[in-house]
Amino acid sequence: MERSAPQALYRQAKDYVHGKLNSGEWKPGDLIPSENRLVLELGMSRMTVNRALRELTEEGRLLRVSGVGTYVAQSKPQSNLLRITNIADEIIGRGHRYHCKVLHIGREAASMPIASAMSLVTGASVFHLLCVHYEEGVAVQLEDRYVNPHMAPDFLQQPFGDELQSASYLLNIIRPDEMEHIVEASHPNGEERRHLQIDADEPCLVLMRRTWNSGKIVTFVRLVHPSSRYRLGSRMPVSGAHNAV
Repeated sequence: MERSAPQALYRQAKDYVHGKLNSGEWKPGDLIPSENRLVLELGMSRMTVNRALRELTEEGRLLRVSGVGTYVAQSKPQSNLLRITNIADEIIGRGHRYHCKVLHIGREAASMPIASAMSLVTGASVFHLLCVHYEEGVAVQLEDRYVNPHMAPDFLQQPFGDELQSASYLLNIIRPDEMEHIVEASHPNGEERRHLQIDADEPCLVLMRRTWNSGKIVTFVRLVHPSSRYRLGSRMPVSGAHNAV
């Protein structure tokens, strides 16, 4: 009985929050009461309430922003996995407010992993851009991009930000004839968590993209998305039942 009682309480806490969400009393984008307030309202321990909120966040019902609070989640947006897309266009297309914060842009010597990913020699000169993309003021993507200077020599002179994004700029000057997408789940490091304003236990979806033009790599980019705020997916026609498995 002692082992089942905490579980029952934690489910009661989840049911309480579900009730508020399903009734519409707490609407998407609303800041819900703090953990401390819910502890007092429900008469439960902080550990019990924390577990309920954490699991509801993992289920996509809530959105926890480190240092700010817990919000009712919007429906998770989905990015097309099979196309090169500009996240600003996706966000604006949903009728939401877009913002970009450039954290770093400059020229540097390619480390061994970056040089290998871009088929360059270690120490070769590359352009590096690090920025965060926001939807309705919430960080949804950390962009860590490396660009081959020979393919886009004026990259560093561009005013990247709310009006111009690196993806749209590169697509405008170079039409890639080949691309590679790799998706993995990972736990972000401390710097990535800080930029995305997420807790240490929040997993991320990482999309790694390489694009080529005439056999030369144009760019290598890591796009890091908090899993509770974003999805990656695609839909395509198939020809013949034997192709659909």
